[in-house]
Amino acid sequence: RSQHYFIQSNLRMDDIEAATQTDDDLTLPRSAVNKMIKELLPHVRVANNSRELILNCCTEFILLLSSQSNEICEKRQKKTILPEHVMEALQELGFGEYIEEVKDVLSTFKTHLSSRNRGNKKLDTKGLSEEELIKQQQALFAEARQQQYDYELAQHNAAVEAAAAQSIAFIRSQTSVNQNSGDDDDYD
Repeated sequence: RSQHYFIQSNLRMDDIEAATQTDDDLTLPRSAVNKMIKELLPHVRVANNSRELILNCCTEFILLLSSQSNEICEKRQKKTILPEHVMEALQELGFGEYIEEVKDVLSTFKTHLSSRNRGNKKLDTKGLSEEELIKQQQALFAEARQQQYDYELAQHNAAVEAAAAQSIAFIRSQTSVNQNSGDDDDYD
């Protein structure tokens, strides 16, 4: 059955074998495949060798589909594989009955993606106009500048007070030294 799809997709078996020999390390995560099996068949036990076979079949299917999609993309002189290329590849490979389901999944994905992107825009989530947001931003900047000024002023005042305290202490020490030395002069 898989040879039928390879022939139908105009790929030579030599190309497929060469691709799979170099891509042996390209597989789906076992945990993801096991999770899908458990979700789809919750009451069925699946042997380990059957899980491995399912994993290999999934990997081969993805390689085949992506290869066919890439060929279609190159025929159209595009550099990016688009969903249309994948759907056309499904049709060419004999999986046309899945195209409607693929379209539904694509539509759901686009809806989810657009709602997620809308949720990330702060302009939409706050319900404020751009002008109002700019005013808020300017007010926040002014508040931050004032806080920075107050902090620097407090630091400056603390430094001035410390310097004044040191000067007063020095003057007092010099005054007491002079008074002590002056007292000695009185006794001579």
